[in-house]
Amino acid sequence: MRVSTNISALTANSTLKKTDNRLAQSIERLSSGYKVNHAKDNPAGLAISKRMMAQIKGISIAGDNASEAVSIVETADGALAEIHDILHRMTELSVEAANGTKTTDDRKYIDAEIQQLKDEINRIADTSEFNGKKILNGDFDLKAYSSDPAISVMYYSDDVPVKKYEITGASLTTDADGNTIVDKSSIALLTDGSDNAFPDDATVTDVKGTVATIKASGGFEMKIDVKGATSGATIDVTGIGAMRMQIGANEGQVLEIRVPEISLKIMGLTDMNVTTTEDASEAIDAIEEALNYVSLSRARLGAYQNRLENAEDSLDLTEENLTKSYSRIMDVDMAEEMTNYTTQSVLSQAGTQMLAQANERPQQVLQLLQ
Repeated sequence: MRVSTNISALTANSTLKKTDNRLAQSIERLSSGYKVNHAKDNPAGLAISKRMMAQIKGISIAGDNASEAVSIVETADGALAEIHDILHRMTELSVEAANGTKTTDDRKYIDAEIQQLKDEINRIADTSEFNGKKILNGDFDLKAYSSDPAISVMYYSDDVPVKKYEITGASLTTDADGNTIVDKSSIALLTDGSDNAFPDDATVTDVKGTVATIKASGGFEMKIDVKGATSGATIDVTGIGAMRMQIGANEGQVLEIRVPEISLKIMGLTDMNVTTTEDASEAIDAIEEALNYVSLSRARLGAYQNRLENAEDSLDLTEENLTKSYSRIMDVDMAEEMTNYTTQSVLSQAGTQMLAQANERPQQVLQLLQ
């Protein structure tokens, strides 16, 4: 027997330390709710879980972004709905003014309401805002640029390919009253199949004021303002400018929302009046074109809203599934850990008792000295 070195006590102490470490780890897990509290607990799991958590937080914000986008679309659609109603009323008034039974004074009275309704369209377009940003002034519509400031692109459809287009000629004249007149035959388009050419069947289908409409098959439509043109210009269709909504947690997961410009000029209603039968008949046609423009814009916004609502549902489901995966890696099973805690607690108590017994063993040497 040895008294200078108590091997039994050393063994019991070493085992008790290990038990205490496991007990402390179990207590930490039970108190925190996590089974991975330090990198050493599960190095690979910690790395995976942190990446998942970044994705979960990003998806949560992306869902909020999608909700905001829905609100923007609903705001724009609400304003366009009012403009739709105004155009319907203008149609009624124009048809009434075109009737041969109306006198000149009658048409003046009708035209007075028409002009007020036009002003209201301008007011709605100018005051429709979301978070302080105007949404119907064309800031969030696709952009195109002209090499000549005298010619500008006001609108083009989604079916217009992104490239450059060449207008080879355009000219203006004025009538006896000094009003600008644009003859659509004076607007020449390059259609020879070259790099900057319009589609082969592209033609100027209509001119209202100084705004000319160019159409071709396949949904190609472009409105250009030749307000001061004396020659041609190169039009650069960029395909950019729409509102980019980040509806995903990663780069490039965006939805571009195109909110069109709403104005009397782009709808061809700037100079519209119903003071004569001929003017009233022309107004009916102009309002019909404006209705088509607003209807197309609302249809596009409705499609955006459907996509955004589907995106919200998808993001919610993705967030839920990722959270489940994160929980499986990080969260502790309380029932299982409580069982482990009880085991380590009992072992700790037993180890303490054995260490006490081991420390008592050298006392037996005293019996040899008696």
